[in-house]
Amino acid sequence: MTLLTATDLPDHIADVAALEELLSRPSQALVDDLAALEGDIIILGVAGKVGPCLARMAKRAAPHKRVVGVARFSDRSVKQRLDDWGVETIACDLLDREAVEALPKLPNVIYMAGKKFGTAGGEPFTWAMNAHVPALVGAAFSKSRIVAFSTLCVYPFTDVTGPLCNEDVAPVPVGEYANSCVGRERIFQYFSHQHGTPGRLIRLNYAIDLRYGVLYDIANWVYTGQTIDLRAGHANVIWQGDVNSQVLRALGHCETPSRPLNMGGPEQASVRVLAEVFAKRFGLTAKFKNTESGMGWHNDTSLAAKLFGYPEVPLARMIDWTVDWIERDQPHYNLPTHYEARDGTF
Repeated sequence: MTLLTATDLPDHIADVAALEELLSRPSQALVDDLAALEGDIIILGVAGKVGPCLARMAKRAAPHKRVVGVARFSDRSVKQRLDDWGVETIACDLLDREAVEALPKLPNVIYMAGKKFGTAGGEPFTWAMNAHVPALVGAAFSKSRIVAFSTLCVYPFTDVTGPLCNEDVAPVPVGEYANSCVGRERIFQYFSHQHGTPGRLIRLNYAIDLRYGVLYDIANWVYTGQTIDLRAGHANVIWQGDVNSQVLRALGHCETPSRPLNMGGPEQASVRVLAEVFAKRFGLTAKFKNTESGMGWHNDTSLAAKLFGYPEVPLARMIDWTVDWIERDQPHYNLPTHYEARDGTF
C-alpha cells in the first residue's frame, strides 16, 4: 500500500482518478491509529463531496475492518464507486427514524449528514437535517463513539491578528445555517450527556479539493477576470485528504461529554496575497473591490496540531496543484464555497 508522506507528494495530479487516489491515501499515523481502534466504522451521510474518499481512506488504512457507508444514494454512481472500493453501502433516509434504528450499530460513527447551501428559503429542511437527524442518530448509536462534522461558522468573528477562537470560545452563530449547526452540536452533546456517548464535534475550516474550495474560487476568479471581494480578507484552508485522515484519527480522541475540535491549516491566508500569487502564475492581473476587514471566522487549530501534527500537504503545494488543474481545464463541481459571505446566508 502506498502511504501519504509530506516528503513524497506529487508535483502534478493528472486527473480525477489520481486526485481521488491522493485524497484517500492514508498516512502511517492513520494506519497505526485505526489498528489500535477497537471495532468497525460506519459513515452516515457518505455520499456528499467528501464522504466517498473518506470512506475509501478508512478501508485502505484498515482493510480488515468493516467500513459501511450510509446515504440515500440518489446518485447510483457514488454507491458503485464505494462498492468497487470495498466499502459496504446501505441506502437509508436518515430522516426515517425506523430506518436509522435498523442500521448496524458499529462501535465507530463518522457523522457527515447536513445541509448548508440552499438554506435561504429552505430553513425548515436545514433544521431537520442539522438538528433532528442528530437526535435520531444520538439515540440509535448511544453505545458508539461519534465524530460529527460541524463548522467554524458557529464562532463569532474575531480579529485575524488574534487571539483566534479556540474550542472554549462560546458559539455566537450568525444566520440560519450557523444557528442550525449549533443545534446539531447541542443535540449530540445532549445525547452524550444522557448516555455517556464519547464524541468529537469537528469545527472545520475550509477544505481544499481541486474541484472546489477557497483556493479554486480565488484562482478561478483571477483566471476568468472576475473581481474579488476583499471584505473577507483571510481564510484558513486545509487539504481535504488531511481532513479525512484527522477526522478518522479523531475516533481515538473522543471524550465524554462530546467536545469540539477545531480542524484546519496552521495559517490564516491572505485572500489578496493568494489572488496575486495566482495572477502571477497565470500571467494575469488580479482585480479587487472593497478593502480587507481584519474580522472574520478565524479559529485556533493548535489542539488538532497537538493531536495529529502538521497537515501533510502544505499551502504552497495546494497552490501549485490548483494552478495546474485550472490551466488544464480539469473538472470542477461548480459549487462556490461562499467563504466571502459575512451575513451567514448560504
